[in-house]
Amino acid sequence: MLLKKLCEASGVSGNEQEVRDVLTEALKDYIDDWQRDKIGNLVAVVNRNAPGPRVMIAAHMDEVGLMIYGFEKNGLLRFRPVGGVDLRVLVSKPVLVGKNRVPGVIGAKAIHLQRPEERQNPIPVDQLTIDIGCSSKEEAEEHVKLGDYVVFDTLFEEQCEGTLKAKALDDRVGCAVLAEVMQGKYSIPVYGAFTVQEEIGTRGARVAAFQIMPDVAIAIEGTVCNDIADNPEAEYTTEQGKGVVINFMDGGLVAHRKLFSLAVATAEKHGIPYQFRRSTSGGNDAGAMSLTGAGCPALAVAVPTRYIHSPVSTVKKSDMDCAVRFVTALVHAIEDGGLNQ
Repeated sequence: MLLKKLCEASGVSGNEQEVRDVLTEALKDYIDDWQRDKIGNLVAVVNRNAPGPRVMIAAHMDEVGLMIYGFEKNGLLRFRPVGGVDLRVLVSKPVLVGKNRVPGVIGAKAIHLQRPEERQNPIPVDQLTIDIGCSSKEEAEEHVKLGDYVVFDTLFEEQCEGTLKAKALDDRVGCAVLAEVMQGKYSIPVYGAFTVQEEIGTRGARVAAFQIMPDVAIAIEGTVCNDIADNPEAEYTTEQGKGVVINFMDGGLVAHRKLFSLAVATAEKHGIPYQFRRSTSGGNDAGAMSLTGAGCPALAVAVPTRYIHSPVSTVKKSDMDCAVRFVTALVHAIEDGGLNQ
């Protein structure tokens, strides 16, 4: 399963090579025209020289994670987050450090030794360390180097009722969806951009869009899903099992109205379950792409993802399938002149 391979790859922002390799291998029989740049974006190109609007579809390869910045005398590792990691859930989580995937665990002072007031608040990151089992700084340095990336050691599993559990579903789920979309047949230029460094400022999408200069841009994300216990239904951002998510506004983009309307009409025409993202917080590659050149109509679509930016998230396979059908149908609608009507 492609999503399993993608999630098991290590790809913290700025270190996406393993993810690029997985995607290149998965699409080698479908894509002959590739575009790679100096920052690390991987772009699959279909019909580069065909007439019609250039459609850029982006999904980011990077994940949130950690980076080693120091050693303690007793061999423990100091680290800092890369991207918006939820620091509240780090304690006791298993991790893999560096290219050799050295196993470790994030540790802190035991609860028995904490003062009452310390137990009421998340432990600050500067009071956390990674334990790889070494007893001295010198021993630790034999296995780990300064600047090594750290990913969570999370098992990819299928739970009941078609639910998938893994790390990095934001946005490996988008990458898996985009990989399927790029296997479709189109008559217009379509650029499938697997971007880097989204989690630290949508950097890759800015570079890729500057090279492509798209006429239409779509971002595929794993977005916030908070349909969980004790959260009022009226405050749900998205819901699992309710279909693909169409985003009308977030912190970086107000969706292009004509493209948004075409998206909704397309979903209804093809009977594809869809929902709106009922929150305007956050941002993604769509906002970056919309600012390219003289501006570009852009839209963000997503798969509802519970517990994002933590060591483990979940998605529904049915929502992924809806996303593939929807984005494919939307590209065909653009191909048929839907934005000109």
